[in-house]
Amino acid sequence: MNLETVAVFGGSGKVGSHIVEALKAQGKSIRALSHWSKPITSEGIESIPGSVTDPEAVRQVVESADAVVHMATAKEDPDTFFDVSIRGMFNVLEACRDEEIQQFVMFGGDAAQGIWFYPQTGPIDENHPKTAYPGYYAFSKVIEEVMAEQYAIQYGLPISIMRCSWIFEEDDLLGHFSLLENVDPEEEGHGFGEVTEEIEALVRAGEERIPILTDSEGCPYYRHIVHIDDVIQAFEKILGNESAIGQDFNIAAPAPFDYQGAAEYIGEQLGIPTIEIVCPGYHSFEIDISKARAIIGYEPQNDIFSIIDRAIAYRQGHSE
Repeated sequence: MNLETVAVFGGSGKVGSHIVEALKAQGKSIRALSHWSKPITSEGIESIPGSVTDPEAVRQVVESADAVVHMATAKEDPDTFFDVSIRGMFNVLEACRDEEIQQFVMFGGDAAQGIWFYPQTGPIDENHPKTAYPGYYAFSKVIEEVMAEQYAIQYGLPISIMRCSWIFEEDDLLGHFSLLENVDPEEEGHGFGEVTEEIEALVRAGEERIPILTDSEGCPYYRHIVHIDDVIQAFEKILGNESAIGQDFNIAAPAPFDYQGAAEYIGEQLGIPTIEIVCPGYHSFEIDISKARAIIGYEPQNDIFSIIDRAIAYRQGHSE
């Protein structure tokens, strides 16, 4: 495909800022929606002020674009998630079907597959049923995928869905493996749930520990994540790739990690003791990325130990 102009929604977010830089490196002409609450400051792009909730602003961004990349979303805010994630998605899809779009790339998430809120019988592939876990975010990820798929059926919209696992960059992972930062989680499923008096005492005393999350029987959980660099690799292999049209791809690290092995490795590197924390009610899971490997040549480079090493190097480099 000859994609010269790319319209971007969500370009100022955690993932979006990297996507914009990747598009610039490819020499694409970029037109991005810039929300007043988080304006896009990257140079060399055409910025359209507005919101995905405004159909006219959305149409200005999409007009005459060859491809559209949609990343705009909302988290666990009942006051904004519907307008931003669902009505905003509708506005973008409506604008796209009125233009000669060659490709619509949507960033989804494994939250649409239930991941570790429900028991999994095996690796989760692209045929896994859509199963939102409790909360607004996962619900919106399911609805966004369904909307994109139906517009492909109804209007022939050339969609490509990137269903990314939990994305890490910089020293994010060290934040997840921090007792002090996760006893009171902001997002369900990302923290440690109910904790013992021993753990609460450590937190009150400011004593850091590296958590090994286990089920109620003391078996360490395992789960799948992905590094931002591998997300960008997948995006670059999908954009402009005719074999990616009409496809959805799971995008994750080369393999899942287990909390015991990861925690012990971090503890050794940082000289911080580990501690087992029982977190009942969750379920280990693995993401199957064989489809992305086979169709687009996706080859993730960052396993859990690489992500840990990079996180430690980043934190050390920014603490000097």
